[in-house]
Amino acid sequence: MNLTRPATKQAATGSLIGLALGDALGFPTEFNDVPSILAKVGPWREMALPIRNGKAYVTDDTQMTLAFARGIRTAMDRGVLAPLRLARPVREEFVDWYHSPENNRAPGNTCLSACRLLDSDRPWQDASQIHSKGCGANMRVAPIGLVPGLSEEQRAGAAQLQSGLTHGHPTALAASDLTARAVYLLAQGVDPAGLVGQLRSYALDNRSRYHEHWLGDLWTRSQDPSALHFVQRGWDECLAVLERLDAVQRTADPELDPCEYTGDGWIAEEALATGLLCFLLFPDEPLTALRRAACTRGDSDSIAALAGAFAGAHLGADAWPKEWAESVEYRSDLLTFGALWDV
Repeated sequence: MNLTRPATKQAATGSLIGLALGDALGFPTEFNDVPSILAKVGPWREMALPIRNGKAYVTDDTQMTLAFARGIRTAMDRGVLAPLRLARPVREEFVDWYHSPENNRAPGNTCLSACRLLDSDRPWQDASQIHSKGCGANMRVAPIGLVPGLSEEQRAGAAQLQSGLTHGHPTALAASDLTARAVYLLAQGVDPAGLVGQLRSYALDNRSRYHEHWLGDLWTRSQDPSALHFVQRGWDECLAVLERLDAVQRTADPELDPCEYTGDGWIAEEALATGLLCFLLFPDEPLTALRRAACTRGDSDSIAALAGAFAGAHLGADAWPKEWAESVEYRSDLLTFGALWDV
């Protein structure tokens, strides 16, 4: 596939800032149903970015995205991106996040349990929560879709490895791979109208591929009879939700809660699908996409974070109003990684 990323788009900056803005917009609405959200914020198309003490605060979604980004940077400073070279610094960054006093934004139990176990000398596969496919797996994966110069195997392997450090369920691995793939394709200039079809083709092509080089013997912690059975189980669940998304992406009513179509987003494959649906409903209206994602009954901050990552990868840094981008928490860190990976 020959794709050319527009030279001035700043897709990495746009995607990372978009992720954080979606996270901040959805932070106050998580755990609320739509009527409660509307009672608090008024019409969803007019939702304001929540500002406190001059800052739009984010959740663990953005914090862990930055932890993954730092791990990637450290690994690539040491040489070609490879499993052992990546696993150690990302593990260290996740453990640092776990111990940080700023880790007070309602993080998920899987991330907390796995990171507590990662803070030891055990193999990371023994810390992984093999039965968890929560959206913590893919809410943080966008950076690997933005790093230039990687092979498909590096991108897929790294996306699945970072998931596996905490969420070892095969659907979490596949959804993380697909999320990174979507960010990558949009950054490279793929037409959003054809994105779901490309993701379905990618899932079918990878349905029987277990990345042993990156995952080691992770699959043996499951109850699957083989690595093939393990990985196919994950891809098949992702294919099912992509089929639902494909069926509704052009006909969904934008005034209805997107969770009605593709799920509430607490699990990885639904976070991918519902985040994509919000983006695809408004591919050239990034703020409307974020607002729709934040005004949902489900895991609003993660759905909106992914919608923002997709919209920013597609439209670039100019997608976001200056006053929004300048107020987001961790702005300096986000811009640093954006500048590193914008090409």
